[in-house]
Amino acid sequence: MFAFSRKRSPLLTWRRLGYRRFCSGRLGFLSSSDESEVPTLGRKVLETFTEEFEIGSRLITFETGKIARFANGSVVMGIEETKVLSTVASSKGDGVRDFLPLTVDYQEKQYAQGVIPTTFMRREGAPKERELLCGRLIDRPIRPLFPAGFYHEVQVMASVISSDGKQDPDVMAANATSAALMLSDIPWGGPIGVIRIGRIYGQFVINPTMDELSLSDLNLVYACTRDKTLMIDVQAREISERDLEAGLRLAHPEAVKFIEPQIRLAAKAGKAKKEYKLSLVTDSTQEKIRSLAESPIETVFTDPTYGKFERGEALDRITKDVKKVLEEECDEESLKVLPKVVDNVRKKVVRRRIIKEGLRVDGRRLDEVRPLHCESGTYPILHGSSIFSRGDTQVLCTVTLGAPGDAQRLDSLVGPPTKRFMLHYSFPPFSINEVGKRGGLNRREVGHGTLAEKALLAVLPPENDFPYTVRVNSEVMASDGSTSMATVCGGSMALMDAGIPLREHVAGVSVGLVSEVDPDSGIIKDYQILTDILGLEDHLGDMDFKIAGTRKGVTAIQLDIKPAGIPLDIICESLEPALKGRLQILERMEQEINAPRTQDDRNAPRITTLKFSNDSLRRLMGPQGSLRKKIEQETGARIAVSDGALTIVAKNQTVMEKAQEKVDFIIGRELEIGGIYKGVIASIKEYGAFVEFNGGQQGLLHISELSHEQVSRVTDVVSVGQEVSLMCIGQDVRGNVKLSLKATLPQSKFEGKILLVEDSDVPPEKQTPNVWASVGDISNCQENRNPIPESPISKDDSTKYSPPTILIRSAAECDAQESSAGQKFSQKNGTTIQSDSKSRPFPVPQNVEGCDSPISDTDLSLRKMVTCSTPLAEKQKVKGDEAACGSKCESDIGANLVRLGDRFTAKVHQIRAHGLVLELGNGIRGMYRFEANGRRDFEVGKELRVECSSFSSKGIPVMSLLKDE
Repeated sequence: MFAFSRKRSPLLTWRRLGYRRFCSGRLGFLSSSDESEVPTLGRKVLETFTEEFEIGSRLITFETGKIARFANGSVVMGIEETKVLSTVASSKGDGVRDFLPLTVDYQEKQYAQGVIPTTFMRREGAPKERELLCGRLIDRPIRPLFPAGFYHEVQVMASVISSDGKQDPDVMAANATSAALMLSDIPWGGPIGVIRIGRIYGQFVINPTMDELSLSDLNLVYACTRDKTLMIDVQAREISERDLEAGLRLAHPEAVKFIEPQIRLAAKAGKAKKEYKLSLVTDSTQEKIRSLAESPIETVFTDPTYGKFERGEALDRITKDVKKVLEEECDEESLKVLPKVVDNVRKKVVRRRIIKEGLRVDGRRLDEVRPLHCESGTYPILHGSSIFSRGDTQVLCTVTLGAPGDAQRLDSLVGPPTKRFMLHYSFPPFSINEVGKRGGLNRREVGHGTLAEKALLAVLPPENDFPYTVRVNSEVMASDGSTSMATVCGGSMALMDAGIPLREHVAGVSVGLVSEVDPDSGIIKDYQILTDILGLEDHLGDMDFKIAGTRKGVTAIQLDIKPAGIPLDIICESLEPALKGRLQILERMEQEINAPRTQDDRNAPRITTLKFSNDSLRRLMGPQGSLRKKIEQETGARIAVSDGALTIVAKNQTVMEKAQEKVDFIIGRELEIGGIYKGVIASIKEYGAFVEFNGGQQGLLHISELSHEQVSRVTDVVSVGQEVSLMCIGQDVRGNVKLSLKATLPQSKFEGKILLVEDSDVPPEKQTPNVWASVGDISNCQENRNPIPESPISKDDSTKYSPPTILIRSAAECDAQESSAGQKFSQKNGTTIQSDSKSRPFPVPQNVEGCDSPISDTDLSLRKMVTCSTPLAEKQKVKGDEAACGSKCESDIGANLVRLGDRFTAKVHQIRAHGLVLELGNGIRGMYRFEANGRRDFEVGKELRVECSSFSSKGIPVMSLLKDE
């Protein structure tokens, strides 16, 4: 060992002695080259392969080798700035199963458009509906091209790397997946080409942009191999079958242009196809099981009386019988593949009978539609409902209307941000008599619901005419084939039942195909097209061609196939029987309901849209929407605000009226001459009153518009804070809104200045001719008073009533008025008449027979008509009248002449929380307040003897009970 001093020597160091520094606890000698050479970072070169080509004036690129290099196959497809990555991988297992476990995952992450997700965790969550639909769009054309017996797990993952919003990435992902499968070692019968076709003003557009699609009446996605069709997906606005066929024939050669670049790319960078183990059944096993099962299976299928479940039970018994025979023979190999081989035998029997004999399982003709049952308005309390049955297939469709704010928000990279029409399809397990769990989004349910949604969207009114959110729920009650097309029919009837103005009905039918193929060449030798296929015919046939539309044309199509392609000619030939079946269904639907139903029931839901300025809407919302929430809580209505429009959704007309009344009070309405508005007296002037109404607007109620009678003081009729109903009668020269109270009151039944007012609650009395009486005859006559239309209310009562338009004056006001009237009369006539509070004499009007003294118009306004021999509804005895008149006299009570101490026989009109409303006679009402620990066992209509003990602040008589009578 060497000894070292603490002081470092320039000559003796670790490096100079030839030692390396400590590394992992060891010492090592340092080579002479380590001191002179400095390591540099190496450069890795990524070998990439690219194919560029042009389709529809768009430059398209396929690129591989730069990213996702460990995947079995990976390709990035680009159009301008939109890039989509697709990768494929296959499991290394033995693939011992009887189906192909193919999984396709499509994902759109928000980074592709430079946006952070708005979710709580700020990251993408479960797959959205659009992602599931794009995954199905990729799955449907590639699945039929995997070889028979290839049951290894395959996973396709497609994701959008960047998006400029111009191109829809779904078609790009399908083409990128085809290219990735070509580069991988997975056996696959591709490549394929997928193209989108639009039509703008009658001209077809290849690979349209999103802006062009918004103008197009056709959205056609077409997938194919070189000579056969694999998939069709269409959304259209009633395109004719002839134009649709022209679009399909244009799409095929354009889609084929995607095939050659994929072949060239695979030649450069593709892997050799790997020998995977195929799960195939030997010919001897197939023949053995066929000989045991074919004859009994054919017996079941030749009997059309079997239903779906009866037929299934019979086939299960056959399978069990064959299984017993194989178990007795200990044939383990045949037992493993028994279900699959029996299913193949069923398939051959059914297909042979259809092709050779033209006979279907249920005995129908090839172009015959099953019996239909249509029913609309099944549940009247719902906004809209219907039941549609075709054979054993049955769906229940319901419609729910909502405000524009209820629209579904979409977080997709392309397309509109919201969706106002939604159709949700549900396939519960009980519809096929099975047990299962109800989970989240299901690919099949989303796909079927979207197909029906596309079909119905074409006939909905434009958003400007019908800006409401619509949700259709389709609940499958029983399934035996084509429930998605039944959803289209049921949904159309339910929408009309809800009163939505559809242009016309939409119906759908599913068309199937059974073909016979030459095993050597793969060419179809013979085939039959089936209309309205059963579930079994869908399972055992070659295609499921769903076509929906109106009488004018097609609105939606979805084609799924099982073999590795079908010639386009056969597809186009299927359009004609589909049209015939669709017309039959439409005729039956129109017999049930042929026009949108009118909502005349007050219990039916109501929706209204009102236009307001942004300032008015902000006033309605209040701080953080507090006013809107308050209205919703008080009325039960739902309020939505968007783009200067206010939408109110109510469950019935009563709720709608309450909500509109509250909105009108806050915001106001557009003023109309002749319109009735509620307002509050803000201030009173000598010439009238200023009223605050219609959401804060000010109007002038002139003194001349207070009453049909002459009014000397504004306060005689209205008071500050009083709520009144007024009519808008125009504007004055200064621009003030002119309001009228008398225009809302009933007109006089007599000419002149005397007005008779009828109470809405009291039936009008039959009037007899009125004559003026002389002063000396007043004590022997009866007075006809004006009833007051409004009922009084206690201050403690929370129920709101409009105050009376004519106030009952207090005793002091009555004395002052009569005194002034008597002095005025005496000055004009030179005579003096003493006023007796008990006899209540009046001066004689001018120009009345038997009267010598004139009287002014002002005096007339202060008088009541005095009639003789006029029948009264109720006659009241007035205490003291007998002494004043010298004879027994009953006098009717007038509004201005109720005095303290007057006694009445009153009837109980209403019972309130704190007292009674009493009918005193001729429509005049008073009130009685309950006493503490006093009597409260009153009944409406019961007569009580009462006495006027005081007046309220508004001049309403306050009565007390007479205990001594």
